[in-house]
Amino acid sequence: MITETYTLQLGDLSVQVIKKPIKNMHLGVYPPSGWVRVAAPLRLSEEAIRAAVLSRLTWIRKQQRKFMGQERISPREYVSGESHYYLGRRYRLRVHSTTQAGRVELSHAHFIDLHCRQGASKDHKERLVLAWHRQSLQERIPDLVAHYEPILGVKVAEWGIKCMKTRWGTCNIRAKRIWLNLDLAQHPEPCLEYVVVHEMAHLLERLHNDRFKSILDRAMPHWRHVKDQLKEGVPLILPESEDEREQ
Repeated sequence: MITETYTLQLGDLSVQVIKKPIKNMHLGVYPPSGWVRVAAPLRLSEEAIRAAVLSRLTWIRKQQRKFMGQERISPREYVSGESHYYLGRRYRLRVHSTTQAGRVELSHAHFIDLHCRQGASKDHKERLVLAWHRQSLQERIPDLVAHYEPILGVKVAEWGIKCMKTRWGTCNIRAKRIWLNLDLAQHPEPCLEYVVVHEMAHLLERLHNDRFKSILDRAMPHWRHVKDQLKEGVPLILPESEDEREQ
């Protein structure tokens, strides 16, 4: 695929421009900092792209203010007392020393227990938590794929999980393979479900056009609401259950 990438500077606003063989221009503002990206057709001139961005400047600034006002997830140190997210709920991390193999357990309504050797590095503790997240997704994805294959009338040949900075998922249409973002383990179940359905829908329609949206409408009618949750940039904090509040 022929692509061209460059940065367009508009005053204090930096815009990442990706030109590729598509029909229409797409502009997005992304978490956590509100950075701006434009995907534009190869035929579109820089002047036309500049004018299009300037015409949406008020909307861009509004989205950026929204991101700046949101709760931020600070860099993780993997120490006791730190907040961590899992399935849309916030938990406190408790680090325990062990002479056995490292592991992570959700053993209480409010805590994630990380068992590791005394003096373990931050990187080692991070790998244990990410491996736990990966295992959680590996246990949940197969049922979602199997559920939506007959609904969509498609067959997923292969799926995988990896860290992605700017996408929740990707789809290789020719190989019928989908990839899901490891960060989805931190979000409520419907968020993972939406991304799985979204990528599977690309096996029927490559573009994000009206046909694509109608496919999503039929398979998962509430997908727009879930998509808005993901746009918030941090895991949605679900309300505590009655049982949890009593503990």
